[in-house]
Formats: sequence, structure tokens, C-alpha cells
Amino acid sequence: MSSLAGQVALVAGATRGGGRGIAAELGAAGATVYVTGRTTRAQQSEYNRPETIEETAELVTALGGKGIAIKVDHLVPAEVEALVANIKAEQGRLDILVNDIWGGENLFEWNKAVWEHDLENGLRLLRLAIDTHLITAHHALPLLIAQPGGLMVEVTDGTAEYNATHYRLSVFYDLAKTAAIRMAWDHAKDLEKHGATAVAITPGWMRSEMMLGHFGVSEANWRDATKDQPHFAISESPRFVGRAIAALAADPNKARWNGQSLSSGGLAQVYGFTDLDGSRPDCWRYMIEVQEAGKPADTTGYR
Repeated sequence: MSSLAGQVALVAGATRGGGRGIAAELGAAGATVYVTGRTTRAQQSEYNRPETIEETAELVTALGGKGIAIKVDHLVPAEVEALVANIKAEQGRLDILVNDIWGGENLFEWNKAVWEHDLENGLRLLRLAIDTHLITAHHALPLLIAQPGGLMVEVTDGTAEYNATHYRLSVFYDLAKTAAIRMAWDHAKDLEKHGATAVAITPGWMRSEMMLGHFGVSEANWRDATKDQPHFAISESPRFVGRAIAALAADPNKARWNGQSLSSGGLAQVYGFTDLDGSRPDCWRYMIEVQEAGKPADTTGYR
């Protein structure tokens, strides 16, 4: 694929998980992709995990794009400002901005009210999920709108429709994930004046490195996890949401989506892409119609 040849992307928060999958698929479509994060081969973040931004950049290049890894803490405005200045100096443009910065998996506590939840962790979670996105948007969007046709993507968990009626684990997590959807809507109002588009997108139940580790499986044998959690059958690889964003970025009529809350499974139905195994998992519809309805796990008609 070369549908994004000549385009420049920044995937902020691309060390692992969805960010890595998104960077990979933008690379597979021919883009030059800057990948940022805090874990490098020389230094790990507090996650203490092995994945690095260099590995992500190498994957981008191996798939046909050009991957460039830059260590950035997106809570530090000066580092983000320097990042964007570097992109401008090297490329002279920015066509795609993906705000996938997160880092809160070890901070939220399931089903705890605000007075029960660790306050410091909760506030840190919000800073990682909201402040980082706003800081990055502040510095990167002027370069994105320098030419028409740019795309900004806020990555979150859950669609606007789903989150509006579901309590998402804790007040801190809930705020973090709904805020990204609203930020995309807000940015859309500002960007449309410059011929650019902003959307929010959610993957489904994603088989990130951390999720696979939780179930004690790998991508090669992930279906073994369905023995303990049958509904894991609806899960998707991190590359699926990457293909969604690559398809969206290549759409000359992408402005039709401006300000909307989208999902990987929903966009697969529109653009016709598949996950790595050739399926099209529609997780959010499955969650409501099968899992939450108390029905036995059965992905027939959902992937």
C-alpha cells in the first residue's frame, strides 16, 4: 500500500499497544511516521516494560514507511515544542496527528468511588490522559493546518454512545476517556476553518502486549485465553485500529467524519479493511448485544 506516500504523521504515545499498531499501519501505507514515548532502549518509563519506541520505528520502516523515534514526555511543553520544531525542520509539514498518549493502566482502581480511589494516582491519570493531549495539540496543530487536508485523531476507549450510558471503571478513568471524545469535537470546530478534520476513535477489546500478558498468551495463541474468558473471542489486534486510521487518512472525503466518535469495527464496515486474521471484529455492538445481554460467547455476525 502507498496511499499515504509523501505524508508525515506524528503518533504521540507509540511505544506499545494501539500506538504501535497505528504507527505500523501508517507506515504500511507509505507515510513517514514520528513515534514518541518515554521508553527507549537506554531508559524505561515507570511502566518497566520492554517495548521501546525504537522497536516501533523499526517496524514502521520494515512495513514500507519511514519510522523516526524521538523520546518525548508529553507532559513537558518544551519537549513537545522541540519535537514539532524538529518535524518542521526535517519535513516541512505534518499531515496526521494521532494523540494516543495514555500511561494510566497502573493508576486506576476498578469500581472505586472518588473518596475510595487513591487521589494522587487519579489526578496523575487525568494529567496523562488530558494535559498531554492538549499540550501536544497546542504545539502540533499550527503545523498541521499549514496546508489543508490534515487529520487529527484522539484515541480513547469507548464510543460516545457507549460511554454515555456506561460507568467506565472509576470516575477518573471515565473522565479521561470521555474527555478525549469531547476534545476531538472541540478541535473539529477549530480545524474545519482550516480545511482539517478531527475525530475520536476507539479500538475494541485490544490485544495489547499488556493484555496478552494478563492472560498469559501471545498473539500467536491468543485464542487460548477464551478458555477462561470466552468473550475475548471478539478481541482485535492493535493493527486493526491502525488500519482504521490509515483508511481514514487516505479518504479524500474524510471531512464527513469531522467531530465524530468512531470505532475500528465501525470504520471497517465502511472502508472494507480487515484485522490481521482477515476478520472484522465489531466489539462495541457485541459488548451490548451479547456480553452485556448475558448470552453465551458467540462472535457469529460480529467478526
